[in-house]
Order: sequence, then C-alpha cells, then structure tokens
Amino acid sequence: MRWQVCINHQCSHPDLHPDEHYKPHTSTQEDIACHRGHGPAGTYGAETSDCDSPLSLVNATLAWVKEHLRDEIDFVIWTGDSARHDSDEELPRHNKDILAMNRRIADSFVDAMSDDTGMVVPVVPTFGNNDIYPHNILMPGPNDILQHYTSIWKPFIPEAQRHSFEFGGWFYVEVIPNKLAVFSLNTMYFFDRNAGIDDCVKPSEPGYKHFEWLRVQLDFMRSRGMKAILMGHVPPARTPGKQLWDETCWQKYTLWLQQYRDVIIGSLYGHMNIDHFLLQDTKEIDLALIYGEDSGETLRREAMEDDLSITSSTDYLKELRDGWAKLPSPVALDNDVDENNKKGRKGKKGKDKFGGKWAERFQLTLISPSVVPNYFPSLRVFEYNITGIEDTRTWAEATRIAQLGESHTIHGEEPQIGELRRRDVPEFDAEKKKKKGKGRKGKKPKDPNLHIPEAPAKGTPPGPAYRAQALTLLGYTQYFANLTYINNDLLPGDDVSSDGWNPGKHKGKAPKHDKSQPNEFQFEVEYSTFDDKIYRLDDLTVKNYVRLAHRIGQASKKAKSVSDSEFDELATDEDEDGDEIESYGEDEEDTDKDSSWWDFFQLGKKNKKGKNKNKHKHKKNKKARKTWLHFLNHAFVSTWSKEELKDL
Repeated sequence: MRWQVCINHQCSHPDLHPDEHYKPHTSTQEDIACHRGHGPAGTYGAETSDCDSPLSLVNATLAWVKEHLRDEIDFVIWTGDSARHDSDEELPRHNKDILAMNRRIADSFVDAMSDDTGMVVPVVPTFGNNDIYPHNILMPGPNDILQHYTSIWKPFIPEAQRHSFEFGGWFYVEVIPNKLAVFSLNTMYFFDRNAGIDDCVKPSEPGYKHFEWLRVQLDFMRSRGMKAILMGHVPPARTPGKQLWDETCWQKYTLWLQQYRDVIIGSLYGHMNIDHFLLQDTKEIDLALIYGEDSGETLRREAMEDDLSITSSTDYLKELRDGWAKLPSPVALDNDVDENNKKGRKGKKGKDKFGGKWAERFQLTLISPSVVPNYFPSLRVFEYNITGIEDTRTWAEATRIAQLGESHTIHGEEPQIGELRRRDVPEFDAEKKKKKGKGRKGKKPKDPNLHIPEAPAKGTPPGPAYRAQALTLLGYTQYFANLTYINNDLLPGDDVSSDGWNPGKHKGKAPKHDKSQPNEFQFEVEYSTFDDKIYRLDDLTVKNYVRLAHRIGQASKKAKSVSDSEFDELATDEDEDGDEIESYGEDEEDTDKDSSWWDFFQLGKKNKKGKNKNKHKHKKNKKARKTWLHFLNHAFVSTWSKEELKDL
C-alpha cells in the first residue's frame, strides 16, 4: 500500500560571512585573505580556501533563492555569522562595520522574501559568534548589542517578543500559525568560548534564564498542541575529547529535549561549515550538574577550536564515528515484538537499549554546511509532512489579517517565566535515583528557582521527530554552487592545506583571464536524502539516523562485533545498495564482480573455513568504509577527490 503524503518546504541559510573588502584575482594566502596581491580568488569566491564570501556571492545566492525557491518554501532559517572574520591585520573589524553589514544582509533577506504586497516568507535569524565584537563575547542582556539587533531584525521578530529579545536575544516565530514555531536560540550564552558568561546553572547567568524562557515557551506550545523546531548558530557538538558548549548547558539542553520530545521535531545549526549530524544520548544526562553540583563523574573536555582546519574537522568526525561504533545493533528496532514468546522478549530487550522502538533514548541535531566557500557554497531545503494541515492559514495570510486589525493574531502573548508551576523531577530520572554507585545523580535540587520540565503525559504517542506524522521532516535536498566552474578562472586543483589557514586548492595560481569572465551563477543538487542510495533515509526521524550512525560506526576499529543473526538481517539491508554506488577509490582487485556481499555471507554460513570467513569480514569492512567515505564526501561538500578521501 502506498501512502500519499503532502509535503512543504523550508530553506536553511548557514554561515554567509560577507566580506566587503574581498577583491577578485587577489591572493588567498594568510593575512591577505583575498584583499590584495595577485592570485586565484574568483569572482564569486575562493572555493576551498579560508577567505570569506564576496558580496557578489551573497547577492547571487539570495537572487537565486528568490527566483527558484521563494515561491516553494514556507520559511527560512538563517543561522548567523553575517560578518567577515578578523583575518587581516591591515583591515581590522569594528563593531559599527559588523552591525552595518548585518543590517545590509537583513535588508537583502527582506527583499528576497517579499513581493509587491510585502514579506511573504518569514525569516528566522540568530546570532553567530562573528556577529558581535569582540567575536565570541556577548555579555548578559540587556545591552547595546541586543538593542541594535532588535532594530536590525525588526522585520523578523514578532512585536510581542521584542522585549524578551532585548533581554536575552531569544524569540520564536509561528511559521505555520497555531501549528509550528521555529525557536531562535541565542547559543552565545551556551558557547564555551564566550568569556562574558559562566554556565547554565547559576540563576544569575543568561544561560540559566534562557532555559527557563525555553521551558515556559515549550510548555506553552504543548498546551496549544503545537510543535517546534529549535535552531541556533553554535551546535551542541560534543565528543569524548572536545565540546563547543559549556557542559552544564549541554546537560540542560539534552534534558529539555528529552522532556519535550513530543513537541520538538528537529534541531538545526550552522557554525562548523561541514555537513554532518549529531546524536545526543540521554543516558549521559547527569542531574547533579543540572542542579549545580559536581558528581565527580564528569569527563573534562577541551573547548573545540573556533575555526576548524581540515585536519581538526577530520579528527572530530572520526571521534563521532568512534562514538557511533559503540551503538547497539539497530536490528532490534526493525523487529516486531511478540510479548508471548522468547524471541519477542529478546526483541523487546533490544529495543530497550534505544529507549523503545522509536529510539527515544537519542536526539538528532542536523548541521548544515555553509555559504562561505570553505568548500563549495551550500543551501539546504527540507521537506516536511503536512498531511491533515494542508488548509492551515499561511504565515503571510495571517500577517495580512493581523495588519488589517482583525482579532486573529499569529503570535499570541508569550507567557512569562514564573507563570507556570514548578515541575517535579521527571519520571525518567527516577530510575537513576534507584541505581547504586551513581554518586549524587538524581539528588533533589537545593535551588528553589530550578524548574525541571515535565515529561510527556503517560500514553502520549511519540512526537514527529520519532514517528512519521504531520510535521515530521521527510528529507532534504542539498544544493551547492560549483565555483571552480562558475568563476571560470582555473582548472580544478588537487590539494589543500590540512592545518592552520587554508589558501585553497588553487593557491599560488594565476587566473587565465585578466578580467573576470564567470559563467552563469547557479546552484545545483549535490545530493538528496530522498534518493541517496547509501544513506537510505526513509525520513529524518531519529531511528533512521541511529541506523545510519551505526553503519558509519562500523568503519571504526572500536566497532562492536555483530552476531551472526544480527549480521544476517543487516546484510540483507545493506545489499539494497546494489552496484550503482561509487566505490570511493576501492582497488579493482578488491571488487568481486561475480558475487554480492550477501552471496559471500551465505557462503560463509555454509562453509566455516577461515578463507570464507575472511572474505565475509573483508566485504563487511568494505561496506562500512564505503558508508564512512560517503559521509566524508558530503561533509566536505564534494570538494575532495576519491583518493583524498581514501587517505583520511
């Protein structure tokens, strides 16, 4: 049976980093940053380098979106960093220049998302760490910076929420009135490199107040039957060695997402410039830290680099892979559970490792690559399920009605912190209290101001992030602009700098034309989750990403062994790849043209000789490595050759 699903679209604009000093045909070397000299900087940017975006790229991007996407999308998520880096000592950044550029970009978004009647597509912006001066440092509000951005983003921030924005830089927009809200989180108050703040557990800290505001608003969404998307600039990236957020902020965020898993449908971020995803594990929640106490069990992590080099990006992705290698086998998620037989009980036990059949133990964070051409400029367009809400009034329609003074409003008065009653410690934490040897985890808070969000009511079905339904994210299409072709100045390069400043694949080369002769600017599809034959994502629910993460993790030396019965089912699933998938540089002698992976597995079951077992293992490792290299290819926006990927 085929289900007919109605879909709509939303567009994500990651880091722009416009640079008003960028000049074509200048040098990409460090401390010059495409500002002077002679070199390979192209008309629309110096792809694969650390130079920022020329205004020509930003203008062309928004013009392309206006022409090709505006009439197809419901809302735009703008994840910040709309000012250049401080990369040139001869041209230092100043606060007035940063604010002026942000106003210029905001005006460009208004123009791109408007027709003759005004704005027709809502835009939801957020702060980037380079949108403030000094970069990374934002003091608690109210302050002059927040006041300036209240003015700059006036077309985007609902009037009823401007007071709270001036207080803390946070707000939300009902992008589908009474159905879906996008929350703009001020991640500067979670960012570990912000020297102006401390943590998220002291009531005086803006991070603490931010989570209180978020708790109240998400309760408000739940009471209205609405759903929410969370977005921000700096993602909650966290590996065993490094992290971007203060640990107490990560702990609260993970707990909040667990408690509002019936409301939150997705989390979208930028900042890191590489295309990837994160899985937060609720088993790592430490209540002692949330209560402002140190359980003694917290792993001390270093702050992640502000701007990742290729080497540090690769090391970071490998750390993610090694963590995913420890995931339980997802086979149990695919089996129906029969409570009346042993196999059913075994299947239920397997699902318990994931927090039930919908994998509610985990949370998904999607991180988009950037417009700034550290690789190739990118855009992402999501599609989501609108079955049952097709006739809902759009943001533009509701805005027009509100402007005419009718009683309907698209943004109800937001409740204030303290209006909702204090919550008891949630049920899911009760199990932690019962366990021995867990130090002070689960201890009641001493702080009377601390509010723990309430979990979904018993019997509440899984939310759209976990089970396909209205507003579930169905997939996305990743677009990129091939600047090597568009700039039309140079042949494709073959190497990049892996550490420190990256001058790009064309470093030291001279353009073939004295005057720029670019080809027509356009974005093209890099890949789509709807037909990616290696990712094989039926939709963007957490369970599907747990499966994908497990397959990527099998390329790690730390991968858990898979039992014969589990491998039997995984092998059937993996073989759906067919022979159409790129080999990412596999040697011809390693490719068996007569037998599929499944044939090798069946042969290995019948013949226990070591030779067949080795072939079986070899094929399995090749499949896992193929998925890993495919993930890396997407991460670096198809700018690396097969040979370069293979060498990682």
